[in-house]
Amino acid sequence: MTQQLAAPAAPLDSPAVPGPPSGPPVAEPPVAVAGPAPRAVRRPGRLLRVGWSATLLAGLLLGFVGYLVALSGLQEQHYQAATYQTFRYQLANATAPTGAAADGTPVAVLDIPAIGLEHAVVVEGTSGRDLMRGPGHRRDTALPGQQGTAVLFGRGTAFGAPFGRLAALRLGDKIYATTGQGRFSYTVNAYGDGSHPIRDPAAPARLVLTTSDSGWIPTGTVLVGARLDGPAQDNPYGRPALLPADHALAVDAGALAALQLWALALFGAVLAATVAARSWQRRAAYLASAPVVAALLWAVYENAAALLPNLY
Repeated sequence: MTQQLAAPAAPLDSPAVPGPPSGPPVAEPPVAVAGPAPRAVRRPGRLLRVGWSATLLAGLLLGFVGYLVALSGLQEQHYQAATYQTFRYQLANATAPTGAAADGTPVAVLDIPAIGLEHAVVVEGTSGRDLMRGPGHRRDTALPGQQGTAVLFGRGTAFGAPFGRLAALRLGDKIYATTGQGRFSYTVNAYGDGSHPIRDPAAPARLVLTTSDSGWIPTGTVLVGARLDGPAQDNPYGRPALLPADHALAVDAGALAALQLWALALFGAVLAATVAARSWQRRAAYLASAPVVAALLWAVYENAAALLPNLY
């Protein structure tokens, strides 16, 4: 009979060896690796404000361009329509001025068929604000039809551009002017510019029309001269001296202070509308403030236009 030997028992002081785990394996937690602290994420508030400011400035500039190209012409047409009726009444009652007059006063009606200019009311004065109303008469010269030289200025781009096609006139074209002394006919006979003024000493009465040489950035003037076809009327003389703002391509420096005041008023109106929109119904606040803001914006644009060359 074969004897089976028993396995020796483990010593009492030897540690017990654990067996493999009976359950599913447990994932060990990830070991954190030391590194630079993450940067704080910047909020886009400042960049957003810069973007809104740039957008607002671009909108104002585009609005100003639109005002010059389109809306200023409507403003000039409105004034021309009202002033034409006034001057017709003065002509009918023999009260139209024939000498010195206040700025903006109608003194003549101009017709140039060759360039499509009809019943253009000529006002006294050639500053930027005067030429917003239509062609202007230079205050120190004779009126059309009188002895001497009558000088008329007209814009070439903005505010209706009454002299925008002046360079298209040709020798022999007719120009008609009506004043308190009658209706007069002129014949175009000369051209010039700022560096080459028109000289026609043989003509006792002549007319010189002046406008800018460019529709974008004017740097000079275009002159068209014409001789009176019939006898000249008396010239009362005694006219005021020429002011700095009356020269060709001059700017109305006095409009800068007015522009600042109107811009401040516009900013106040926008601020008041913003506050009202937060404390009141938003749509009602905007509807109530829109006419005020539009009127103030128009005033800002008008005074800004006065800072441009007067023949623009």
